[in-house]
Amino acid sequence: MAIDGTYNITIHTPIGDQKVKLTLKTLGNTLSGTSESSMGVTTFTGTVNGNEVKWTDNATTPMGSLKIDMKGRVEGDKISGQAVSAFGPAPFDGTRS
Repeated sequence: MAIDGTYNITIHTPIGDQKVKLTLKTLGNTLSGTSESSMGVTTFTGTVNGNEVKWTDNATTPMGSLKIDMKGRVEGDKISGQAVSAFGPAPFDGTRS
């Protein structure tokens, strides 16, 4: 599917930009993938609806686990959307690598 691939994204958080290597794979309406950042590597599952993706990531931080709800849209080689955590919403964008 056109969504499958690896993306270099930046999440624009209140504490600064966070760089993430995101790998997405689809099977029907099911999304799976990995997220690799300075906080380590996590795996996740989610959903796909057309070119829209949605998943929940659980990052490990020095203050404990942080749940991040991710919702985005893939258009060509670009991905953008919003990450929502206990710290509030943060937009993200990136490109396929």
